[in-house]
Amino acid sequence: MTVVERREVALVDLLDRLLAGGVVITGDITLRIADVDLVRIDLNALISSVNQQVPSPFEEPA
Repeated sequence: MTVVERREVALVDLLDRLLAGGVVITGDITLRIADVDLVRIDLNALISSVNQQVPSPFEEPA
């Protein structure tokens, strides 16, 4: 067993690393019956942490 195989990462540490760099989630879901589209859901999400160096995009600049 190598060092990489034995290394354990806590879920909190993994989420911290992902949010520090940002995560983009995209996807499409279509519910269809007999080749008729009934419901279509498009998902585009950007998940990131906000701090002094990376301000929130929803706040007005001072």
